Amino acid sequence: MRLVSIASGSSGNCIYIGSERTHILVDAGISNKRIEKGLGEIGVKGSELSGVLITHEHSDHIRGLGVLARKYGLPIYGTEETLEEIGAVKSLGEFSRELFCPIRPDVDFQIGDLEIKPFRIDHDAANPVAYRIQNERKSVAVATDMGHYSQYIIDHLLDLDAILLEANHDVKMLEAGPYPYYLKRRILSDYGHLSNENAGRLLNCILHDRLKHIVLGHLSKENNYEKLAYETVRLEIAQGDTPYGASDFPITVAKRDEMSPIITI
Repeated sequence: MRLVSIASGSSGNCIYIGSERTHILVDAGISNKRIEKGLGEIGVKGSELSGVLITHEHSDHIRGLGVLARKYGLPIYGTEETLEEIGAVKSLGEFSRELFCPIRPDVDFQIGDLEIKPFRIDHDAANPVAYRIQNERKSVAVATDMGHYSQYIIDHLLDLDAILLEANHDVKMLEAGPYPYYLKRRILSDYGHLSNENAGRLLNCILHDRLKHIVLGHLSKENNYEKLAYETVRLEIAQGDTPYGASDFPITVAKRDEMSPIITI
């Protein structure tokens, strides 16, 4: 399996996951031109995609979906509530609603040789999910846009080979920053976004010997920066009640405007 962040951040998200036979995207929140350019850099054509998994309907996760759907007729997977919201977004333009493939949290489904395991997350969207994706004994997950985590979330992120995990903001930067009060409260709420500290604490609950790579994603442009997210997460791991240290795992930060290195497991 391969995992590549084509773009990840508050301004747009698109993650490629694939096997030798099956290629999918998690979210399409950037332009189709950028999506196809990113796919081309890893040797995949847009016409070879088998589907798009949508986590939720916010624009930074669906911005390029209309063009992608019209050009390739790709199946679009999301919860029924998410798809209903997407269908009402006029900026996406016209495309066939027959491409919509409703899913339910905790009900697994198959795309090619990839087993998809959607699970609930708490975010201010219609019925958002994160995804765990498995191919034989290999598994990766994309888990962003979570206001908090619970034992339910932890259970769905155990025994992974790789994870792209939200580290959206630094709490002090957010509190002192220019956002209006209501937006700060939204981000800090249980239906907002995961902070750097909480990303590190969640990782402490799922670290294990076979975890091959950690990618920190969905960073806020205004309330975070790469080195701060990286160092904060490393510090939480170092101080955590686990036998592991931060240097035991490759940790990278996904950029909003650049592709991540290819993670092969």
